[in-house]
Amino acid sequence: MYGFVRCAAAVPKLKVADCKYNAGEIISLINAASLKDVDLIVFPELCITGYTCADLFMQSALLTAAENALEIIAEATKGKNIAVVVGLPVNIGNSLYNCSAAIFDGVILGSVPKTYIPNYSEYYEKRWFKSGKNLNGGISLCGQVVPIGTNLVFAAEGIENFTFGIEICEDLWANIPPSCSLTLSGALIIANTSASNELATKNEYRVSLVSNQSARCICGYIYSSAGIGESTQDMVFSGHSIICENGSVLNEGDRFSLENELIISDIDTELLANDRRKNMTYGDFDAPEANIIPFPLYDRPKNDLMRHIRPRPFVPNDDDALNRRCSDIFSIQVGGLAKRVMHTNAKSLVIGISGGLDSTLALLVAVKVCDYLKIDRSTVLGITMPGFGTTDRTYNNALSLMKALGVKLMEIPIGEASMLHFDSIGHNPEIHDVTYENTQARERTQILMDLANKENGLVVGTGDLSELALGWATYNGDHMSMYGVNSGVPKTLVRVLVDWVSRFGNLDSEAVEVLRDILDTPVSPELLPPDKDNNINQKTEEIVGPYELHDFFLYYVVRCGFSPRKIYYLALNAFNGVYDSDTILKWLKNFYRRFFSQQFKRSCLPDGPKVGTINLSPRGDWRMPSDAMNTVWMEELEEL
Repeated sequence: MYGFVRCAAAVPKLKVADCKYNAGEIISLINAASLKDVDLIVFPELCITGYTCADLFMQSALLTAAENALEIIAEATKGKNIAVVVGLPVNIGNSLYNCSAAIFDGVILGSVPKTYIPNYSEYYEKRWFKSGKNLNGGISLCGQVVPIGTNLVFAAEGIENFTFGIEICEDLWANIPPSCSLTLSGALIIANTSASNELATKNEYRVSLVSNQSARCICGYIYSSAGIGESTQDMVFSGHSIICENGSVLNEGDRFSLENELIISDIDTELLANDRRKNMTYGDFDAPEANIIPFPLYDRPKNDLMRHIRPRPFVPNDDDALNRRCSDIFSIQVGGLAKRVMHTNAKSLVIGISGGLDSTLALLVAVKVCDYLKIDRSTVLGITMPGFGTTDRTYNNALSLMKALGVKLMEIPIGEASMLHFDSIGHNPEIHDVTYENTQARERTQILMDLANKENGLVVGTGDLSELALGWATYNGDHMSMYGVNSGVPKTLVRVLVDWVSRFGNLDSEAVEVLRDILDTPVSPELLPPDKDNNINQKTEEIVGPYELHDFFLYYVVRCGFSPRKIYYLALNAFNGVYDSDTILKWLKNFYRRFFSQQFKRSCLPDGPKVGTINLSPRGDWRMPSDAMNTVWMEELEEL
């Protein structure tokens, strides 16, 4: 549903060489996964026999028992609508192969032999197994004729984009893992049946290896490793299980569990397919010839989504990750503006300071540029330009912050100039329409541009990515600058960055106190007169919608390319209990209306640095006709 494939990594309790017992535990996990609507479940390497059988692999009784157990497991999958991957030794001709079998509805779809056989340190697999890199064709297994080879790609007929390939343990650790070829051949998910013993810190490396391979191959990756039921004669196995998607860890199991372990997550194959289409380097490689094995798994409605959908996709949940993200972004902003200052030999940085979040972040960046270039902070010329909507709170915060940061300060009220302009164009100032608002924005921009000329400086833009997406900027007003330091930063991250600088920016207590109040101030352009108590009377989020919703929509529209229907579904999951369905749909429709109608503003943006995965610069990531129609998207929304 919506491109999600429900995947599981399972680690059963095992008894070494007891195939009948092991089959029972495997079946119990298959049944448990089926009840949770799992589409694909992956078990550890050689899980039917146990990985640590050693020379018992040379016993024909064990090999026969393994094949019988496989037949029992296959029979147990009938009617379950679940694809299963299990490991066992398979005798072919004069050699033994370490294989993984894919099963669906009683049918053994195919058998994949291990390509790279480890024979170093604690591993002695070449004593028993032969590499299957040249093994192709068909074999007889459990009374069925079964395809075998390292190039098998299994494709579900009832779920679009549900294709998977198999590699086994050491294959992942090789210079060029088989998953590289399998994914180029169309596999969107890789199943790895593994038996990786535990060493100090090896689990960390293992997670890195799995996540990096999923990123390199733009795939989902299910990794299931042997558990503590294995022999501990010389090694200990922890049952480490991991599910990744394009570099992100979706789920990770508990190690050293004494019970059966099952972790589940929904892998977004539509996202993976979209990312591969966008990544032209990925498409430059010739796809190796694959043996496509279809199977009739059907999609079924799932009542819940078994993965976390972050309501703020631009903001990491983890504090350490958030600190690193903020440090990186702020450094990119500073580095971009510093280069422009050096290149143009600018003598001043001119910024309009409103007391709001965006201009505050731009001011903090400009101040840091001065420190970085070892020039006086008075190089920054901060100008507050009170107008008809300016409140005492934002006015005082603007002045206090500039003083606390040690920048050069100017105050230029725009009321009189705006009234003269109203008179010149014949506009009644009592009519508080778009002309009334935009006159003020353009007057402020004219002041900034003229002062930049006078001071041999640059106008530093304050508008952010979210405003650009919605077109919430006055064309040739605050839409324009000489360098837009915030142009790649979404609104939800602007707030986080200002908060981060207040805590880690080595600012004095007075500056921090002002920043705390700015963070607590409603977002507003302050272009309409305040209320009778001199409070902000024009709150942006009451007009265009909550920025946390719009940033969510922006991420999934531009970064992922999803349909309106899927974005609505994801928003319902992410904002459950925060916004009702009607509210989400209302603002999603508004997002699409504004995103299409306001492209003309993005088509002529000033320069500014890209800081994350999304950028709307016409010279960067986003090229869209200014007159494109939104009919397809709006019609789909009307069907919801």
